Amino acid sequence: MMKYNSKQKQKGFTLIELVVVIAILAILAAFALPRFAQLSEQAHQASIKGTSGALSAGVALVKAQWTVNGLTTAVTAVEGFGNDDVAATDDGWPDPAASGGCAALWNRLLQSNAPRVAAAGAADNTTEYQATAPSAGVCNYEYLPDGQESFIEYNSNTGEVFTDIN
Repeated sequence: MMKYNSKQKQKGFTLIELVVVIAILAILAAFALPRFAQLSEQAHQASIKGTSGALSAGVALVKAQWTVNGLTTAVTAVEGFGNDDVAATDDGWPDPAASGGCAALWNRLLQSNAPRVAAAGAADNTTEYQATAPSAGVCNYEYLPDGQESFIEYNSNTGEVFTDIN
């Protein structure tokens, strides 16, 4: 006859304990997964906003240097800004047409650590922004990684940097 020894230790989990743990994990996953999915979208939006702010600051710095230099007309190079290779309009705003195009202006304004930009049709899988050719003094930089057709627009007639996030 077998005797039950009350001093024997339990050697595993009961089915109820396992079901409770799985249910708790399922509830946590139901709340956490949508949040993690939104993080990617928020990261793309933050990247666009940060780049737009940097571009806007570069535009303002060119205008400030143009003003400090005492200039009142268009120039092919604003001395004292970057590598002295940014042209300016009659109003002192960076001129994409005279600076080698929108992609070249991007690199000259943002300089080091700038997101990679390519001219229209020249983008590859490492390109973050695709630049259009300047049209009436306006450059459009489409953000490629999210595929949502978000863009940054620079208007050299007014110095305005506009951001459209989709």
